[in-house]
Amino acid sequence: MAKKSKKQQPGGTPATVALTTAGTEFTVHSYEHDPAHPSYGEEAAQAMGVSPERVFKTLVADVDGELTVAVVPVAGTLDLKALASAVGGKRAAMADPAAAERTTGYVRGGISPLGQRKKLRTVLDDSASAHDTICISAGRRGLEVELSPADLAKLTDAVLAPIGRG
Repeated sequence: MAKKSKKQQPGGTPATVALTTAGTEFTVHSYEHDPAHPSYGEEAAQAMGVSPERVFKTLVADVDGELTVAVVPVAGTLDLKALASAVGGKRAAMADPAAAERTTGYVRGGISPLGQRKKLRTVLDDSASAHDTICISAGRRGLEVELSPADLAKLTDAVLAPIGRG
């Protein structure tokens, strides 16, 4: 089920509120989340019938002691060395899941780069620019938003860099 949305929907998330407030055009896609599925991102791509290259996952990493958001295709993995380099850092490691949840205000598997409790530095994999629209978490498992990569980069002040592998 997909809805074109420019108005706040009942049960909206901080991500959809941020998009609505900014006046950004986006589409909401919802699906029934299966807790047994091994990959949130691949589940989203399959459920929506969208190529995994167009569905992006939001990962939180620690770069030299600072939490940083990485947005990469679900079809691949995050290159931590490339992420550190993209933000002028030396070393990156995946953030502690509890710290990521506490800082963003979202649960693992539902972390969105938009509407986070604390705005974090964000890097968007440059492969996003090859698509008219991409899908990212809307802030809840089973809920995605589709928007242009340019709008996502603008709203998150993201740096575009080759941080994805595979």
